[in-house]
Amino acid sequence: MTASPAPREAPGRMRKHSLVIAGHSTSISLESAFWDALREQARERGLSVAALVAEIDATRGEANLSSALRVHILQAFRDKATRG
Repeated sequence: MTASPAPREAPGRMRKHSLVIAGHSTSISLESAFWDALREQARERGLSVAALVAEIDATRGEANLSSALRVHILQAFRDKATRG
């Protein structure tokens, strides 16, 4: 008998992850779909998720980090869609 794959998490479920960014520990809450997108983007760029988040953190200005991550992911998908 073959084991069935684990059920996917609901994309809107909030998940909290702890990361070390610029030498400081921080916890970030994002929906599962955004964590999936961050992992995908980090993998495509050959980075760890923490390294990608650190890049976004360094350029976010006054924005909340979670919001900056969501906007970054949205923009990345928009850019990908327009490049076709």
